[in-house]
Amino acid sequence: MFLDHPTITATNSHTEPDRIERLQRVYGYAMALADAAGNARFVEKLTQLHDHKGTLIVFWHEAPSGDEQDYFSRAWASKVGDGTTHVEHEY
Repeated sequence: MFLDHPTITATNSHTEPDRIERLQRVYGYAMALADAAGNARFVEKLTQLHDHKGTLIVFWHEAPSGDEQDYFSRAWASKVGDGTTHVEHEY
């Protein structure tokens, strides 16, 4: 079992706890896409997910591939996410 999952944070999470729940769903969605693609290293590259006023910011230990960035774009645009394409990647 992998225990070093990324930190999940959100702007205004104290007054809007649903933001953290949404990020947890998005993380699960992205992980499922990575698993389906056989991408075992995906989770090791992540350090943090942050929701800043409707923009998903994904922080990485090392540069993600285009497919890895796409996992989060798809998850954030879905019904479990924000429904938008506002995703940024920092590494």
